[in-house]
Amino acid sequence: MNRILIAEDEARIASFVERGLSRSGYVTHVVVDGVSAYELARGRDFDLLILDLGLPGHDGLTVLRKLRDARVTLPVIILTARDAVSDVVAGLESGADDYMSKPFAFDELLARVRLRLRREEPPEGFLLRVGDLVLDLRTRRIRAGDHVAELSAREFALAEILMRNPDRVLSREQLLSRVWGFDYDPGSNIVDVYVRYLRRKIGAARVQTVRGVGYRLRA
Repeated sequence: MNRILIAEDEARIASFVERGLSRSGYVTHVVVDGVSAYELARGRDFDLLILDLGLPGHDGLTVLRKLRDARVTLPVIILTARDAVSDVVAGLESGADDYMSKPFAFDELLARVRLRLRREEPPEGFLLRVGDLVLDLRTRRIRAGDHVAELSAREFALAEILMRNPDRVLSREQLLSRVWGFDYDPGSNIVDVYVRYLRRKIGAARVQTVRGVGYRLRA
């Protein structure tokens, strides 16, 4: 049974989320400050963290950055009243797997929780292989020939979807919805930016640009 840590200092919201997740079959635990959130999430006893940004002690971004610096790959969904584009970008760049603004619909939160937890249970095992490219689903490390690199949360998700679809052309819209998990401005170049990041780590020739369409991983 999946265990979910809820870091939320507003009692009404924490209770609402906890009750809903418990009724959906999850084991939940609530903390009300950033220090406790970091310590418990770092202990690896949980399968997912729902994280408010406005926490006392350590704010949510500090918690998130400390976790990623410590190489904790626990999926994190930010749930916050901060809805400015700059806040969303900061959260994702700091390593969040998803970002939701308050007020929110619980059914949507539940769907995102299920999506993130499914991604933690790859049916093929712990390694994805495409030629001499190997992705470790536990550690977020990728090996390209003799070179091993650490991936950020976004780079990892992008590499995973490309490696699960070798030689298949994936549009930018597909990558946005399947990697980032929610709608972006169609004019955003965030996919192109992260493809560049990934190419630096695995070699530019491995990810081919299909002009006017998207990208594909060459098998």
